Amino acid sequence: MTWTWAGGVQGFGTAHGPAEDVERAVAALTAALPGGGAEGMARALGSGAMSAYESERGLANTLAEALWPPQLTEQLHQVRSRSSQRPLIRIQPSPRTAQVPWELLALADTTGQADAAEDVRLMDLADVVTTAPASSRRPGTTTDRTATSDRVVLVLDPKVPGFRADSPLGSVLGRPGSDPELLTLIERRLEAGTVAPEVTTPAEALRRTDLDREWLGTVLREGARRLLYVGHVSGAPVENGQSEDVTLHLCCEAQTTGLAEPVRGHRPLAAKDLFLGTLPLRADGEPGSSLWPAPPRVALIGCESGGDLRFAESFGLASAMIHNGADLVTATRWVLPTSFAFHRLAGVPQTVRPLTEAVTAVDTAHESDNPVTELTTWQQSQLTKWRTTGNPSHSPLLWASLTCIVR
Repeated sequence: MTWTWAGGVQGFGTAHGPAEDVERAVAALTAALPGGGAEGMARALGSGAMSAYESERGLANTLAEALWPPQLTEQLHQVRSRSSQRPLIRIQPSPRTAQVPWELLALADTTGQADAAEDVRLMDLADVVTTAPASSRRPGTTTDRTATSDRVVLVLDPKVPGFRADSPLGSVLGRPGSDPELLTLIERRLEAGTVAPEVTTPAEALRRTDLDREWLGTVLREGARRLLYVGHVSGAPVENGQSEDVTLHLCCEAQTTGLAEPVRGHRPLAAKDLFLGTLPLRADGEPGSSLWPAPPRVALIGCESGGDLRFAESFGLASAMIHNGADLVTATRWVLPTSFAFHRLAGVPQTVRPLTEAVTAVDTAHESDNPVTELTTWQQSQLTKWRTTGNPSHSPLLWASLTCIVR
């Protein structure tokens, strides 16, 4: 591990984690996360380390002891004592540590001991972002047309052709109109400015059948300042090493032109589509950055939407959005539990919708002047509730999966 201070503060440092400690910590995290379908989700919400506060705190200690240098914690305390400004930490994780929720790390005090009384986490001392891999960064900025548009593009739980609402690629947000908080979010966007798709009532923005890749490309080329996607993302096996095979599920029919193989009556939009566009398909093809130019801020709320960082060569969805012009992408590190999963597997009342609360927090953050600090503030509020109540609706299984990836 190496670090360098910037922005007016002098300092640097190096450290290392013993291989066996790192392996043990990463294995403990992997065991706590959802995986392996319905059984894996049930285990994570029922008996995993993040299903109860004390075991989650133990995991946070284990991760910090293996992966976070105590001398950097000491420097953070020194900077905090001298300045009213909150430090911003940019982390470039290795593929092995890409799923680590750095914000949750339980930091040791200056003597090297975990602070049992205060339970100090990294998010208490600093804002944290993930730096996009150099392979995905493209020189220049977003186009003037994209940057100056007031339009917000909402892709909320689109219907995937060939899949019923209760199927593996079915609804993630539930029946349209049944979630008052979600309708309020959409209403706020309608009142604030231009929204795509054009709708007259909030419920019309949910479970649509016409939000395919052609529609998305058209509205992005016309200009947008934000994109909010909430839906399905299908990851690629890390052992295959092909992060470009990660896919986003829109309303595209199987006959749609694209680089991913069809699934039933549907062709997913792959990260390699966003990078390569139609260049591999025809002589007059266009690159993905021309077909789907990304607005300055993008939110991809779906399972492992930021999972491309787990690959040695990161060419997944988040990296593609950065390459195509985004300055900031909020994505997820691991498989997300839906509100329905919390209801069925963790006994959370049906009137409580943790996923909607997370979506609302991301939407609010992306509307603010400082989205990273805004999202961190919400995560801190969730941590406070988690500490004091232990209620599964505030489990870090959901909110700690969110990470801001920056150009």
